[in-house]
Amino acid sequence: MTFWFFVGIMAAALTMFGFIPQIIRMNRTRSVKDISVLTLVQFTLGVALWAAYGFFINDLIVVGANLVSLSTLIVALGLYFHYRGTLQRTDISSEGG
Repeated sequence: MTFWFFVGIMAAALTMFGFIPQIIRMNRTRSVKDISVLTLVQFTLGVALWAAYGFFINDLIVVGANLVSLSTLIVALGLYFHYRGTLQRTDISSEGG
């Protein structure tokens, strides 16, 4: 395995899980007031196109990384639309504990 193969794997891993912290925050705070839906849609379309390109060039790393990224972005979009009309919590420190 070459150096660039590992660079690709690391890049894929970082991209795949890049929105996980945001998903956790949206779910924990039940707030999306600081989230740009345009950014989420743009990234979703981008990774969907990368996955399609990966299928076209028959590259499993590109396909796999972008399908995982796509799934996390779909979760983020789902949370955005679920919480956008709800009362926004700004202080999470008041949770019992």
